[in-house]
Amino acid sequence: MKKIIPCTWMRGGTSKGGCFLESDLSKDLTEQDKELTNIYGGNDPSGREINGLGGGTSTTSKAVIISKRTEGVNAINYTFAQVDTKSTLIDRKGNCGNMSTVVGPFAIEKKLVDSIKEPITLVNIYNTNTNKKIVAHVPVKDGKVVYEGDYSISGVPGTASKIQLDFLDPGGAVTGKLLPTGNVVDILDVVGLGQFRVSMVDASNPLVFVKAEDLGIIGVELPEDIDDNKELLDKMLAIRETAAVYMGIAKNLEEAKQIPAIPKFCFVSKPETYTTVNNSKIDKKDYHLSARMLSMGKLHPTYAITGGICTAIAAKIPGTIVNEIVKDESVKEEIIIGHCNGTLSVDSEIQMDKEDIKAIRGTVFRTAKVLIRGEVEVDL
Repeated sequence: MKKIIPCTWMRGGTSKGGCFLESDLSKDLTEQDKELTNIYGGNDPSGREINGLGGGTSTTSKAVIISKRTEGVNAINYTFAQVDTKSTLIDRKGNCGNMSTVVGPFAIEKKLVDSIKEPITLVNIYNTNTNKKIVAHVPVKDGKVVYEGDYSISGVPGTASKIQLDFLDPGGAVTGKLLPTGNVVDILDVVGLGQFRVSMVDASNPLVFVKAEDLGIIGVELPEDIDDNKELLDKMLAIRETAAVYMGIAKNLEEAKQIPAIPKFCFVSKPETYTTVNNSKIDKKDYHLSARMLSMGKLHPTYAITGGICTAIAAKIPGTIVNEIVKDESVKEEIIIGHCNGTLSVDSEIQMDKEDIKAIRGTVFRTAKVLIRGEVEVDL
Protein backbone atom coordinates (compact mmCIF):
# COMPACT_ATOMS: atom_id res chain seq x y z
CA MET A 1 0.00 0.00 0.00
CA LYS A 2 1.25 3.47 -0.86
CA LYS A 3 0.56 6.77 0.87
CA ILE A 4 1.25 10.26 -0.49
CA ILE A 5 2.41 12.72 2.17
CA PRO A 6 2.92 16.47 1.51
CA CYS A 7 6.21 17.78 2.82
CA THR A 8 8.58 20.73 2.60
CA TRP A 9 12.30 20.00 2.87
CA MET A 10 14.10 22.86 4.60
CA ARG A 11 17.46 23.84 6.00
CA GLY A 12 17.30 25.25 9.50
CA GLY A 13 20.60 26.59 10.79
CA THR A 14 23.17 23.86 10.13
CA SER A 15 20.63 21.02 9.90
CA LYS A 16 18.02 20.02 7.37
CA GLY A 17 15.04 17.74 7.06
CA GLY A 18 11.37 17.38 6.26
CA CYS A 19 8.62 19.64 7.60
CA PHE A 20 5.17 18.07 7.94
CA LEU A 21 1.71 19.07 9.06
CA GLU A 22 0.69 16.79 11.90
CA SER A 23 -2.61 16.14 10.12
CA ASP A 24 -0.77 14.64 7.12
CA LEU A 25 0.94 11.96 9.23
CA SER A 26 -0.56 9.03 11.12
CA LYS A 27 -1.78 9.82 14.62
CA ASP A 28 -0.55 6.46 15.85
CA LEU A 29 3.16 6.91 16.68
CA THR A 30 4.06 3.36 15.69
CA GLU A 31 2.64 3.98 12.23
CA GLN A 32 4.18 7.45 12.12
CA ASP A 33 7.58 5.91 12.91
CA LYS A 34 7.17 3.59 9.93
CA GLU A 35 6.27 6.55 7.71
CA LEU A 36 9.29 8.60 8.78
CA THR A 37 11.68 5.66 8.48
CA ASN A 38 10.35 5.06 4.97
CA ILE A 39 10.54 8.72 3.96
CA TYR A 40 14.12 9.13 5.14
CA GLY A 41 15.41 5.72 4.11
CA GLY A 42 16.27 4.81 7.68
CA ASN A 43 16.96 1.23 8.73
CA ASP A 44 19.85 1.19 6.24
CA PRO A 45 22.74 -1.01 7.46
CA SER A 46 25.16 1.25 5.58
CA GLY A 47 23.75 4.38 7.23
CA ARG A 48 23.54 6.09 3.83
CA GLU A 49 19.71 6.23 3.74
CA ILE A 50 20.06 5.47 0.04
CA ASN A 51 16.40 4.47 -0.27
CA GLY A 52 14.99 7.75 1.04
CA LEU A 53 15.45 11.49 1.39
CA GLY A 54 17.70 11.44 4.46
CA GLY A 55 21.27 12.65 4.06
CA GLY A 56 23.00 9.77 5.81
CA THR A 57 23.96 11.88 8.86
CA SER A 58 22.21 12.86 12.07
CA THR A 59 22.13 16.54 11.07
CA THR A 60 20.37 15.77 7.78
CA SER A 61 17.88 13.23 9.16
CA LYS A 62 15.57 15.46 11.17
CA ALA A 63 11.81 15.94 11.05
CA VAL A 64 9.60 18.88 12.06
CA ILE A 65 5.92 18.18 12.73
CA ILE A 66 3.58 21.11 13.40
CA SER A 67 -0.05 21.96 14.04
CA LYS A 68 -2.01 25.06 15.02
CA ARG A 69 -2.31 25.60 18.75
CA THR A 70 -5.78 26.63 19.90
CA GLU A 71 -4.64 29.08 22.58
CA GLY A 72 -2.67 32.28 22.07
CA VAL A 73 -1.74 34.48 19.13
CA ASN A 74 0.30 32.89 16.35
CA ALA A 75 0.59 29.78 18.52
CA ILE A 76 2.06 26.62 17.03
CA ASN A 77 2.63 23.11 18.37
CA TYR A 78 5.96 21.68 17.23
CA THR A 79 7.27 18.15 17.63
CA PHE A 80 10.84 17.25 16.66
CA ALA A 81 11.80 13.75 15.54
CA GLN A 82 15.35 12.47 15.04
CA VAL A 83 15.50 9.68 12.47
CA ASP A 84 18.22 7.07 12.94
CA THR A 85 20.08 6.25 9.73
CA LYS A 86 20.75 2.58 10.51
CA SER A 87 17.65 1.45 12.38
CA THR A 88 13.92 2.08 12.72
CA LEU A 89 14.49 4.20 15.82
CA ILE A 90 12.74 7.58 15.88
CA ASP A 91 13.88 9.63 18.87
CA ARG A 92 11.45 12.28 20.17
CA LYS A 93 13.02 12.74 23.61
CA GLY A 94 14.62 16.16 22.97
CA ASN A 95 14.38 19.16 20.68
CA CYS A 96 16.63 20.40 17.86
CA GLY A 97 17.43 24.11 18.09
CA ASN A 98 18.58 24.40 14.49
CA MET A 99 15.39 22.88 13.09
CA SER A 100 13.36 25.09 15.44
CA THR A 101 14.40 27.85 13.02
CA VAL A 102 12.10 26.56 10.27
CA VAL A 103 8.98 26.19 12.42
CA GLY A 104 7.97 29.86 12.17
CA PRO A 105 8.55 30.18 8.41
CA PHE A 106 6.86 26.83 7.69
CA ALA A 107 3.86 27.76 9.85
CA ILE A 108 3.49 31.06 8.00
CA GLU A 109 3.72 29.30 4.63
CA LYS A 110 1.04 26.83 5.71
CA LYS A 111 -1.21 29.73 6.83
CA LEU A 112 -1.27 28.61 10.46
CA VAL A 113 -0.24 32.11 11.60
CA ASP A 114 -3.10 34.60 11.85
CA SER A 115 -1.41 37.90 12.70
CA ILE A 116 1.38 38.67 10.23
CA LYS A 117 3.20 41.95 10.82
CA GLU A 118 6.02 43.58 8.88
CA PRO A 119 8.95 43.60 9.08
CA ILE A 120 9.02 40.95 11.84
CA THR A 121 6.29 38.49 12.76
CA LEU A 122 6.47 36.78 16.14
CA VAL A 123 5.53 33.09 16.14
CA ASN A 124 4.87 31.54 19.54
CA ILE A 125 6.07 27.95 19.41
CA TYR A 126 5.29 25.24 21.94
CA ASN A 127 7.77 22.38 21.70
CA THR A 128 6.00 19.17 22.69
CA ASN A 129 9.27 17.28 23.23
CA THR A 130 10.36 19.54 26.10
CA ASN A 131 7.10 21.33 27.00
CA LYS A 132 8.98 24.60 26.52
CA LYS A 133 8.18 27.78 24.60
CA ILE A 134 10.20 29.37 21.81
CA VAL A 135 9.51 32.76 20.26
CA ALA A 136 10.64 33.01 16.63
CA HIS A 137 11.20 36.47 15.10
CA VAL A 138 10.54 35.85 11.38
CA PRO A 139 11.25 38.49 8.69
CA VAL A 140 8.22 39.02 6.42
CA LYS A 141 7.17 41.26 3.54
CA ASP A 142 3.80 41.41 1.77
CA GLY A 143 2.60 38.56 3.97
CA LYS A 144 5.38 36.21 2.92
CA VAL A 145 8.52 34.96 4.62
CA VAL A 146 11.71 36.74 3.56
CA TYR A 147 14.48 34.16 3.21
CA GLU A 148 17.05 36.35 1.44
CA GLY A 149 19.37 38.53 3.50
CA ASP A 150 22.94 39.36 4.40
CA TYR A 151 23.33 37.36 7.63
CA SER A 152 25.74 34.43 7.72
CA ILE A 153 26.34 31.61 10.20
CA SER A 154 29.26 29.23 10.59
CA GLY A 155 28.79 25.97 8.72
CA VAL A 156 26.45 27.35 6.03
CA PRO A 157 27.72 28.84 2.76
CA GLY A 158 26.31 32.21 1.69
CA THR A 159 23.91 34.53 3.47
CA ALA A 160 20.20 34.71 4.30
CA SER A 161 17.79 36.68 6.48
CA LYS A 162 18.35 36.60 10.23
CA ILE A 163 15.84 34.71 12.36
CA GLN A 164 15.98 35.28 16.11
CA LEU A 165 14.96 32.45 18.44
CA ASP A 166 14.22 33.08 22.11
CA PHE A 167 14.12 29.86 24.13
CA LEU A 168 12.08 30.78 27.21
CA ASP A 169 12.52 29.20 30.63
CA PRO A 170 14.74 26.47 29.13
CA GLY A 171 15.76 24.86 32.44
CA GLY A 172 14.67 21.26 33.04
CA ALA A 173 13.54 20.72 29.46
CA VAL A 174 13.77 16.92 29.74
CA THR A 175 14.50 16.05 33.36
CA GLY A 176 12.46 18.79 35.02
CA LYS A 177 15.52 20.27 36.72
CA LEU A 178 18.22 22.69 35.56
CA LEU A 179 20.70 20.62 37.59
CA PRO A 180 19.22 17.11 37.41
CA THR A 181 21.34 15.72 40.28
CA GLY A 182 21.22 18.93 42.31
CA ASN A 183 24.99 19.30 41.95
CA VAL A 184 27.13 21.57 39.78
CA VAL A 185 29.75 18.81 39.60
CA ASP A 186 29.41 15.04 39.98
CA ILE A 187 31.84 12.14 39.93
CA LEU A 188 30.55 9.43 37.59
CA ASP A 189 31.52 5.81 38.11
CA VAL A 190 31.76 4.47 34.55
CA VAL A 191 31.85 0.68 34.29
CA GLY A 192 35.26 -0.54 33.19
CA LEU A 193 36.69 2.98 32.84
CA GLY A 194 36.81 4.43 36.34
CA GLN A 195 35.65 7.82 37.57
CA PHE A 196 35.06 11.03 35.62
CA ARG A 197 34.38 14.52 36.90
CA VAL A 198 31.39 15.98 35.02
CA SER A 199 28.72 18.66 35.09
CA MET A 200 25.20 17.65 34.10
CA VAL A 201 22.95 20.53 33.06
CA ASP A 202 19.50 20.47 31.45
CA ALA A 203 18.59 23.66 29.57
CA SER A 204 16.80 23.32 26.21
CA ASN A 205 18.41 19.87 26.07
CA PRO A 206 20.39 17.98 28.70
CA LEU A 207 24.20 17.89 28.34
CA VAL A 208 26.99 16.20 30.22
CA PHE A 209 30.18 18.28 30.22
CA VAL A 210 33.70 16.87 30.63
CA LYS A 211 37.02 18.69 30.46
CA ALA A 212 38.95 17.69 27.34
CA GLU A 213 42.12 17.21 29.38
CA ASP A 214 40.36 14.54 31.46
CA LEU A 215 39.90 12.57 28.25
CA GLY A 216 43.53 12.98 27.25
CA ILE A 217 42.79 15.37 24.38
CA ILE A 218 43.31 19.08 23.67
CA GLY A 219 39.73 20.22 22.99
CA VAL A 220 39.95 21.54 19.42
CA GLU A 221 39.72 18.17 17.71
CA LEU A 222 37.73 17.70 14.49
CA PRO A 223 35.33 14.86 13.56
CA GLU A 224 38.01 12.67 11.96
CA ASP A 225 40.06 12.87 15.16
CA ILE A 226 37.20 11.48 17.24
CA ASP A 227 35.06 9.35 14.92
CA ASP A 228 38.03 7.25 13.78
CA ASN A 229 39.30 6.70 17.33
CA LYS A 230 37.10 3.84 18.50
CA GLU A 231 38.58 3.60 21.99
CA LEU A 232 38.08 7.31 22.66
CA LEU A 233 34.61 7.39 21.11
CA ASP A 234 33.52 4.36 23.12
CA LYS A 235 34.76 6.09 26.29
CA MET A 236 32.70 9.21 25.50
CA LEU A 237 29.60 7.14 24.75
CA ALA A 238 30.03 5.17 27.99
CA ILE A 239 30.20 8.43 29.97
CA ARG A 240 27.11 9.69 28.14
CA GLU A 241 25.16 6.52 28.88
CA THR A 242 26.18 6.57 32.55
CA ALA A 243 25.14 10.22 32.78
CA ALA A 244 21.74 9.34 31.30
CA VAL A 245 21.14 7.05 34.27
CA TYR A 246 22.42 9.59 36.82
CA MET A 247 20.15 12.25 35.29
CA GLY A 248 17.10 9.99 35.39
CA ILE A 249 16.69 9.96 31.62
CA ALA A 250 17.25 6.20 31.46
CA LYS A 251 16.65 3.48 34.05
CA ASN A 252 19.81 1.59 33.13
CA LEU A 253 22.69 1.53 30.66
CA GLU A 254 20.81 -0.63 28.16
CA GLU A 255 17.93 1.82 28.03
CA ALA A 256 20.43 4.69 27.69
CA LYS A 257 21.75 3.07 24.50
CA GLN A 258 18.22 3.23 23.07
CA ILE A 259 18.05 7.00 23.69
CA PRO A 260 21.07 8.15 21.65
CA ALA A 261 19.98 11.78 21.20
CA ILE A 262 20.09 12.79 24.89
CA PRO A 263 21.88 13.64 27.00
CA LYS A 264 24.42 15.06 24.60
CA PHE A 265 28.07 14.51 25.48
CA CYS A 266 30.28 17.60 25.33
CA PHE A 267 33.97 18.14 26.03
CA VAL A 268 35.20 21.65 26.75
CA SER A 269 38.51 23.47 27.10
CA LYS A 270 40.11 26.89 27.10
CA PRO A 271 40.42 28.58 23.67
CA GLU A 272 43.24 27.53 21.37
CA THR A 273 43.93 28.68 17.83
CA TYR A 274 42.69 25.97 15.46
CA THR A 275 41.66 25.22 11.88
CA THR A 276 38.02 24.31 11.14
CA VAL A 277 36.70 21.50 8.96
CA ASN A 278 36.45 24.08 6.18
CA ASN A 279 40.11 25.05 6.62
CA SER A 280 39.38 28.42 8.24
CA LYS A 281 41.62 29.64 11.03
CA ILE A 282 39.95 30.57 14.32
CA ASP A 283 42.16 32.59 16.65
CA LYS A 284 41.93 31.85 20.36
CA LYS A 285 41.30 35.54 21.01
CA ASP A 286 38.06 35.42 19.02
CA TYR A 287 36.03 33.14 21.31
CA HIS A 288 35.51 32.31 24.98
CA LEU A 289 35.19 28.51 25.11
CA SER A 290 36.20 25.57 22.95
CA ALA A 291 33.44 22.96 22.86
CA ARG A 292 32.66 19.80 20.89
CA MET A 293 29.64 17.56 21.23
CA LEU A 294 28.50 14.15 20.07
CA SER A 295 25.38 13.78 17.94
CA MET A 296 23.93 10.29 17.55
CA GLY A 297 27.28 8.71 18.34
CA LYS A 298 29.47 10.92 16.13
CA LEU A 299 31.15 14.29 16.66
CA HIS A 300 28.79 17.08 15.61
CA PRO A 301 30.22 18.91 12.56
CA THR A 302 29.16 22.27 14.03
CA TYR A 303 27.32 22.74 17.34
CA ALA A 304 23.71 22.02 18.24
CA ILE A 305 21.71 25.16 19.07
CA THR A 306 20.03 23.61 22.09
CA GLY A 307 23.50 22.50 23.15
CA GLY A 308 24.75 26.06 22.70
CA ILE A 309 22.01 27.40 24.96
CA CYS A 310 22.75 24.78 27.60
CA THR A 311 26.47 25.56 27.35
CA ALA A 312 25.90 29.32 27.68
CA ILE A 313 23.71 28.83 30.74
CA ALA A 314 26.17 26.35 32.28
CA ALA A 315 28.90 28.98 31.81
CA LYS A 316 27.00 31.30 34.16
CA ILE A 317 26.29 28.76 36.90
CA PRO A 318 29.05 29.10 39.52
CA GLY A 319 31.06 25.93 39.98
CA THR A 320 30.22 24.02 36.82
CA ILE A 321 33.01 22.67 34.65
CA VAL A 322 32.08 25.18 31.94
CA ASN A 323 32.09 28.03 34.45
CA GLU A 324 35.53 26.97 35.68
CA ILE A 325 36.88 27.52 32.17
CA VAL A 326 35.18 30.83 31.32
CA LYS A 327 34.99 32.56 34.73
CA ASP A 328 38.13 34.57 34.04
CA GLU A 329 36.79 35.71 30.66
CA SER A 330 34.66 38.81 30.17
CA VAL A 331 31.50 36.74 29.67
CA LYS A 332 28.42 38.67 30.70
CA GLU A 333 25.37 38.20 28.48
CA GLU A 334 26.85 36.64 25.34
CA ILE A 335 29.27 33.75 25.09
CA ILE A 336 31.14 32.81 21.91
CA ILE A 337 31.67 29.07 21.50
CA GLY A 338 34.39 27.76 19.19
CA HIS A 339 33.28 24.55 17.44
CA CYS A 340 34.41 22.32 14.56
CA ASN A 341 33.19 24.69 11.86
CA GLY A 342 33.60 28.15 13.38
CA THR A 343 31.93 29.98 16.22
CA LEU A 344 28.47 30.30 17.73
CA SER A 345 27.29 33.29 19.76
CA VAL A 346 24.63 32.64 22.39
CA ASP A 347 22.94 35.23 24.58
CA SER A 348 21.54 33.91 27.86
CA GLU A 349 20.14 35.01 31.17
CA ILE A 350 19.95 33.26 34.52
CA GLN A 351 18.52 34.38 37.86
CA MET A 352 20.11 33.48 41.18
CA ASP A 353 18.43 33.68 44.58
CA LYS A 354 20.90 32.27 47.10
CA GLU A 355 21.25 28.61 46.02
CA ASP A 356 18.21 28.69 43.73
CA ILE A 357 19.23 29.10 40.08
CA LYS A 358 16.72 29.68 37.29
CA ALA A 359 17.41 29.79 33.56
CA ILE A 360 15.38 32.70 32.18
CA ARG A 361 16.16 32.45 28.46
CA GLY A 362 18.64 31.63 25.75
CA THR A 363 18.78 33.55 22.46
CA VAL A 364 20.41 32.60 19.17
CA PHE A 365 20.30 33.86 15.58
CA ARG A 366 19.92 31.45 12.67
CA THR A 367 18.98 31.34 9.00
CA ALA A 368 16.64 29.08 7.00
CA LYS A 369 16.05 28.04 3.41
CA VAL A 370 13.36 26.13 1.54
CA LEU A 371 14.96 23.30 -0.45
CA ILE A 372 11.91 21.69 -2.03
CA ARG A 373 8.11 21.71 -1.72
CA GLY A 374 6.22 18.63 -2.80
CA GLU A 375 4.97 15.19 -1.90
CA VAL A 376 6.70 12.00 -0.88
CA GLU A 377 5.44 8.51 -1.69
CA VAL A 378 5.57 6.07 1.20
CA ASP A 379 5.36 2.26 0.98
CA LEU A 380 3.48 0.86 3.97
